[in-house]
Amino acid sequence: MHLGDRVFYGSLRALGLGVLALLLGIAAQLVFLALPAIHKFGLGFFVSLDWDPVNESYGALAFIFGTLVSSLLALLISVPISVGIALFLNELAPRRVAGAIGFLVEMLAAIPSVIFGLWGIFVLAPWLRTDVEPFLASYFGFLPFFQGPPYGVGMLAAGIILAIMITPTISAISREVFRAIPLSQREAALALGATRWETISMSVLKSSRSGILGAVILGLGRALGETMAVTMVIGNRIDISSSLFSPAQTMASVIANEYAEASSDLHLSALAFVGLSLFLVSFCINTLARLMIWQVEKKTGGRVR
Repeated sequence: MHLGDRVFYGSLRALGLGVLALLLGIAAQLVFLALPAIHKFGLGFFVSLDWDPVNESYGALAFIFGTLVSSLLALLISVPISVGIALFLNELAPRRVAGAIGFLVEMLAAIPSVIFGLWGIFVLAPWLRTDVEPFLASYFGFLPFFQGPPYGVGMLAAGIILAIMITPTISAISREVFRAIPLSQREAALALGATRWETISMSVLKSSRSGILGAVILGLGRALGETMAVTMVIGNRIDISSSLFSPAQTMASVIANEYAEASSDLHLSALAFVGLSLFLVSFCINTLARLMIWQVEKKTGGRVR
């Protein structure tokens, strides 16, 4: 191997190992900071509702609840829209239209989260408070999800903001999964007399289930870790409520709200414990999603339409 090749190989290897070292370093630092809270609260930290900095009693159950509910609500809203966009752009839209719409959808991923938060405060929350939430309470108030006063800010606003933010991720990955389905499968279905919808359903969607699931899980990982936009519209109240109108708080938002003002070492450690939990959950979710996408690529032999 020539000297230049060895230098190039060594540089790339060092960069790759550097990323791994950085990841391990972040995890180690979080563990170190969280050790006092881990020793004092143990696993009870995850099942306790008490978050009292004055008496130094901490539990993360309300934040876990807020994180999971807001993220799942975002998926419920975003997944049908994202998969529909991906199908339209990849299967139905003319090339020019697909390029233009695809560019606009991907531009959503380039908007800073604080801009989404400002839009949520000044546009989305007032609209939810005056129009959407009263409508839902009037017609679906028999369900516990749509009961209570219309605050505007709350779980519903956070779920909608997250849905908008994860749509580009799910849509872009779904498009790549659809492109990996060989064109011959579509042609075979059409040759057997299938309609356009039957072709898409049997040849594209059915063959892409694992890849779509991987895209959804990546979107979930993005939603779990979102901080600024959610912090601005979720209401930031430590509570567990069945109503989507009620304010709540997420694991990321409590760190953003309290870390700079934490007054004791145990308070800082409890926040670090929350951060460590969020880090591990996000890491596991993204790893699972990547494995699913690799499985799809392996089944299709890496063939791209």
